[in-house]
Amino acid sequence: MKGADRQYRLGAVAGLALAAALGCPAVSAQIYKFTDANGIVHYTNIKPAGVQDLRTFNFPCYVSDPTCRQVDWEQVPLNTQAFGNEIRSAAQAFAVDESLIRAIIHAESAYRPDAKSPKGAQGLMQLMPATQRELGVQDAYAPAGNILGGTDYLAQMLLAFDGDIELATAAYNAGPEAVRSHHGVPPYAETREYVRRVQILYRRYRQEGA
Repeated sequence: MKGADRQYRLGAVAGLALAAALGCPAVSAQIYKFTDANGIVHYTNIKPAGVQDLRTFNFPCYVSDPTCRQVDWEQVPLNTQAFGNEIRSAAQAFAVDESLIRAIIHAESAYRPDAKSPKGAQGLMQLMPATQRELGVQDAYAPAGNILGGTDYLAQMLLAFDGDIELATAAYNAGPEAVRSHHGVPPYAETREYVRRVQILYRRYRQEGA
């Protein structure tokens, strides 16, 4: 969901709405459904003991969703192999660290080229249609073009904020004007959680040499 003037995404998620949370899936979180003795239906990420009629669901857990607490981002499996040539080419073309590109892809789409957000962001690096046109990306679902376009935009954010990765990441999520107007990471729960989790992924990818 990128673009200089795009509106930021606010997470407003409760109960089963987790499945439609803003952003893109990174990993799955297990949710349990059961009905108690009073006939009240419960949804929980903690498996209840002694429940006979227990149903289990797997819902996507979103890097940008501040309500999704089931995942330890320090432990979530990394992907250091997918789209290696495309990421390498984009990193060289725009002088952006490959590990940062991987962290953004992991955060935005979990390496799913067909990912599409509820707001219309598309592909691996979740480009909005308007931004896609601005960047000259022909097909947002084609990995090479999407990664080139997303890295181009990321490089613009790094340039705009003097190489500050935290601010550039915040701008990638919330837009540069939001970062400028708040003189730093905007006080949006989604953006702050997004930045925190991307920083974790970036550090871990760098440690892996990816």
